Amino acid sequence: MKTMRTTLSGTGVDHLSPARAKHPSRSPRTTRVCATTDPLLLRVARGEEAERTPVWLMRQAGRYMAEFRKYSDKYPFRLRSETPDIAIELSLQPWRAYKPDGVIMFSDILTPLPALGIEFDVIKGKGPVIETPIRSMEQVKSLSSIDDPLSSLPFVNEILSSLRKEVDNQAALFGFIGTPWTLAAYAMEGSANKNCLQTKKIMLQQPEILHAFLDHLADSLITYVGYQIESGAQIVQLFDSWAHHLSPDQFAEFSLPYAEKVIQGVRAKHPDVPLIFHMNGGTGKLEFLSGCSADVIGLDWHVDMGVARKTLGNRIVQGNVDPLVLFGKEEDIRGAVTKCIQQAGPTGHILNLGHGVVQGTPEESVGLFCDLARESASLFDKELVSA
Repeated sequence: MKTMRTTLSGTGVDHLSPARAKHPSRSPRTTRVCATTDPLLLRVARGEEAERTPVWLMRQAGRYMAEFRKYSDKYPFRLRSETPDIAIELSLQPWRAYKPDGVIMFSDILTPLPALGIEFDVIKGKGPVIETPIRSMEQVKSLSSIDDPLSSLPFVNEILSSLRKEVDNQAALFGFIGTPWTLAAYAMEGSANKNCLQTKKIMLQQPEILHAFLDHLADSLITYVGYQIESGAQIVQLFDSWAHHLSPDQFAEFSLPYAEKVIQGVRAKHPDVPLIFHMNGGTGKLEFLSGCSADVIGLDWHVDMGVARKTLGNRIVQGNVDPLVLFGKEEDIRGAVTKCIQQAGPTGHILNLGHGVVQGTPEESVGLFCDLARESASLFDKELVSA
């Protein structure tokens, strides 16, 4: 399939409603022109005009790559993600292969949980498992805080600082976290559950437990994100992976306010570092995202990019091609990427999938996806500013 690599011709917590979801932010976006040597993706995330649409892929370091499987078939997940030499290698594999505009450290959203006293493991074929779920106020009150991440999570510093030197500003270096809601749901369920049953029972019957847990997580995540930035991350994505379990009203009460607490807490200390909020399950919740103060709104593939543009205005957006399109023929991939880029427009857009790269995805398709972004300027009759 070599022929596929072608070109195109507020920190307080409050219950939010769409009308009230207003927070201090840098949006709506005002495009700025800035001559700088900073990476393309970083410039776009800050609202600066650039020469083309930048690209990276969620889960770009993954089992779809044969090179990655040499490690995943041999070593368990936590050993891979918490051993700096291995995590650095896995982070760099897709960058060497496809040259995306972002490099994300190989890690997991659950990585900070042991520092709080919540142990987990990732079981092959089953996913994350937490043997002692958090389901009582007593358990919440007994949790530790992330006060000294350099001591409790030292490998994160080594991974990010080494990657920053290795990538050397040729791409933007990503840190990331799970949102308080997503981490709480994982920790309360103990493992993936299609109904999020245990967490939602607590939400409906004892919401004070969930609120206390979310608040505790938010405080610790502010520290953890700051630690990632101080270790070398230039941009940080918040993954709300389990937002699809929430109705719009539940999202407004149990997810967005706590994500906002993290965003505002991080921004108070690191105002120049762009933050991306990516929500899985955005259908029916776009109105709430217009009030999210993240610099970039990440869209999943269930949302039409054209509708998102109309709803969010000129916010900077990321996404949102269906990951399974990469299993299609070359013309299918080209068509889907072209439509996404054209609907998003020539500025204020970071090309990505609407979810992570799926295992089994042809590596050539990932290469094509990145190549098409590099030719994206040809889609617009506009001379973009080259920084």
